[in-house]
Amino acid sequence: MGTDYDLCINGGGPIGATLACLLAQKGLRILLLERAPLSPTPAQNPDGRAYALAEGVRPLLEEAGIWQALPLSPQPITTIHVTDSQGRIPSASRSSIADGLSFTGDDAPEGRPFGWMVEAHNLLAAIARTLMAQPGLDVRAPATGRFTFSPDSARITLDTGDTVTASLVIAADGRRSLLREQAGIGLTRIPYHKVALVNVLAHEKPHHGSALENFLPQGPFARLPLPATEAHPHRSAIVWTDRPERIDHFTRLDARSFARLVQDRLCGEDLGALEQAGTHWTYPLASQYAHRYCATRLLLAGDAAHGLHPVAGQGMNLGFRDVRTLNDLLGDAHAQGQDLGDPALLRRYQRLSRPGNLAMLAGCDMMERLFSTDMPLIRHARHAGLMALKRLPSLRHGFVQRAMGL
Repeated sequence: MGTDYDLCINGGGPIGATLACLLAQKGLRILLLERAPLSPTPAQNPDGRAYALAEGVRPLLEEAGIWQALPLSPQPITTIHVTDSQGRIPSASRSSIADGLSFTGDDAPEGRPFGWMVEAHNLLAAIARTLMAQPGLDVRAPATGRFTFSPDSARITLDTGDTVTASLVIAADGRRSLLREQAGIGLTRIPYHKVALVNVLAHEKPHHGSALENFLPQGPFARLPLPATEAHPHRSAIVWTDRPERIDHFTRLDARSFARLVQDRLCGEDLGALEQAGTHWTYPLASQYAHRYCATRLLLAGDAAHGLHPVAGQGMNLGFRDVRTLNDLLGDAHAQGQDLGDPALLRRYQRLSRPGNLAMLAGCDMMERLFSTDMPLIRHARHAGLMALKRLPSLRHGFVQRAMGL
């Protein structure tokens, strides 16, 4: 094609960076633009954000070289408790994890963990280390560009004033993708009129790698295990969903009152005394999907293409499905000397990715709506579904394998 680069990836977060590393290993000339600076050192005062990565994502990150570069150990998730409080705010005397459904090591193939909790500052540091050591990658950070698309190539004017060309641009620039907007790709957004509160808790007793998802009519409450730190040997992240006015009230509570409300939602888990080990941060909940994944010399990936409700923790894992598809598709096209911006190739990516992504989005949306109601008929139906999973090992194992991304 006579372009400066085979590929330009706009966005150096986990999705864009992983794809860049994988394709650079296959010999593609790649320009990676990231708006934020890259730091190979984990933050001294992390904000508490963490990613729940399915076990099936780990081999992809290993192949990219990112997993091995993690400066801090991730936390494996070895047990998952799912409870339906059926309209009640649970307490140790009225509801417990024994009343719900538990996935244990016996449900996971080959004794593998269900997934991994990796704190954002840990993963971003590993990404920076890997990008800096990857030959074939031209990484510009912090940097932005202005994009012009034509049938022959994409032209990128960098903020340094330089102009370069690429055969294809991938937008991995998040839910508010400017490239998606520039291309005129429509977006449907599904608001839930709820807010998620995220914080890190230190607790007296170990979590043993267990996670809890407690479904309440106001919204799901999740406790996710985190690795130990020197200051706090036992830590968990919480993701607490509720109406905006209630979340605002929770964030204004004193530490003791907040810990008491969290304890009420742990369904009898014995973690001992609780204390906040981070600051509150909140975000409004919505699902969204792009009406198409491709335009002239442009593809969407990750949150630029789709965003899920966090009820099943599949948002970023869905983005890694895009990475796996693009790695295979573009790697093969490059090996065969094809034009990476060929419209037929771009449409093929959309056909391979979009239907499954929409199905996952619809499933998460349905789960949120089914579990966020106290209607007796629906409540009994969802309880029956949980009990079916509890009693039928073959059904449970199939469900687990899919959730693990295997």
